[in-house]
Amino acid sequence: MAFELYRTQDGKRLRCGYTTGTCAALAAKAAARALLTGTVPAEETVVTPKGPAVTVPIRSLPPENGQIACAVQKDGGDDVDATSGAWIAAAVEKRPEGVAIDGGRGVGRVTKPGLDQPVGNAAINSTPRRMIAEAVAAVAADCGYTGGFAVTIFVPDGEELAKKTFNPMLGITGGISILGTGGIVEPRSLKALLDSLAVEVRVHGASGVKDLIMTPGNYGEHFLTKFPGLASMPQVKCANFIGDTLDLCGDNGIETVLLVGHLGKMVKVSGGIMDTHSRVADCRTELFAAHAALHGATQDQVRRILDAATSDACIEILDEAGLRKPVLDSITDAAQSHLTRRAAGRLRVGLVTYSNVYGLLTVSHTAKEILTDWGQSL
Repeated sequence: MAFELYRTQDGKRLRCGYTTGTCAALAAKAAARALLTGTVPAEETVVTPKGPAVTVPIRSLPPENGQIACAVQKDGGDDVDATSGAWIAAAVEKRPEGVAIDGGRGVGRVTKPGLDQPVGNAAINSTPRRMIAEAVAAVAADCGYTGGFAVTIFVPDGEELAKKTFNPMLGITGGISILGTGGIVEPRSLKALLDSLAVEVRVHGASGVKDLIMTPGNYGEHFLTKFPGLASMPQVKCANFIGDTLDLCGDNGIETVLLVGHLGKMVKVSGGIMDTHSRVADCRTELFAAHAALHGATQDQVRRILDAATSDACIEILDEAGLRKPVLDSITDAAQSHLTRRAAGRLRVGLVTYSNVYGLLTVSHTAKEILTDWGQSL
């Protein structure tokens, strides 16, 4: 049965889903009921921390290490991610008192500080742990049982699924995380990405990292492979969240950041745009044109730049006019100024720009100082 909770965004009606934490609580509740009554329920319900109740069908599984086990299928709604459709399972047995919660196969283990759980624990976050404990306690009350439970959450395909998540970069090994502070998945993939970035930067900070490289995505990561000394340094992919990621770095003790970005995004930063997603702002050619005009481009050249489809096409026009270096240096200086202002004295940030066609383009004055301090060069 589909989860019928909807949100409207950008004029679209999007369906919500429920988290792996909610699935774990539902599976544990069903397994506890089967343990105490001898019958696997056809469905179970939990009330999420955000308020809406979630009712799902229950799948009975073969015993897991001799324990009764049940599973629930994750439904991410219209915010589909790597775990949507996965089966989140729980095995339950009796214990004298209390509720002990651990992770089994397919649930990751924490190996780095800075996450919700301490090093060595299963990657089952605090809210899901509370939901699981409350769910099995409710079953115990229904059945008049006064003892405790040992609950093991497991995900049959979790180890393979984890390869598609941030977990390997976060130092969570062996499987996925059981997450969800509200129990409901809101169809906001950009927010989810920013939340993941916050965790990633926090882990770096908690691990004592002081020097970090930011790249918006895979292109930047690939560009850095040409410079082994830099490629081996701690990195974070910030997507379009340039300003937010700098803020996160400042909040978590990072002292120096080298932003390595494609000129097509970094030219937006030269206009003070710190979220470079095209739906937020796309004034690349206008900024190119303004800097070109400042350095002597003709009216026709400025018009051609405004009509250019890509930043590489803008560079081609600048090359024809003999203006590439002064214009790109001007853009880089402006972007560096905005980055420094956003850092607000909490950290030092420098900028390197490149193009997939032209390779390395510019290195800001602050970036040169950072590379010298790191003993690196481009």
